[in-house]
Amino acid sequence: MLKNKIEELIELLKKNNLKIAFAESCTGGMLASSFCSVPGVSKVFEFSAVTYSNHFKEKLLGVTSEILKQSGAVSLECVREMALGIISYCDCDMSISVSGIAGPDGGTEDKPVGTVWIACAKKDEEYSVNKFVFQGSRDEIRQQAVLEAINSGIRFLKPKPAFLTDKL
Repeated sequence: MLKNKIEELIELLKKNNLKIAFAESCTGGMLASSFCSVPGVSKVFEFSAVTYSNHFKEKLLGVTSEILKQSGAVSLECVREMALGIISYCDCDMSISVSGIAGPDGGTEDKPVGTVWIACAKKDEEYSVNKFVFQGSRDEIRQQAVLEAINSGIRFLKPKPAFLTDKL
């Protein structure tokens, strides 16, 4: 299933003439590795950064220390900045970023183990951010995050349906 989803995302990227990059934290490179397992990826894939530490989220991706102090690394604000920061860093067209708590510890009442934020962004600063709470072991949470990151990229690139207005 993951391979089919990656192929679908690759085709959407090709169709839209877009190059993609990833900024990963809790997935630790699993997103890039999964993406690169599919032939033809070199036509659309530019770069990936595993920024596990806050230091490199700041230094490489431009996430501000204020965001990390106020919202934390596992937050809407952080993954949005990661997604926009990787675009700026490598001058690609689109990005997907992932940050979360894969466990088995590190969770809190507000952010339990399995909490993962995923952002998709384009160079024009259009972006989408979603929160997920996955269940399972550390590896299962990371695998679910990778699949949902790919699905998020697909949803982000698919044409949005037009709304009916006055034609009833």
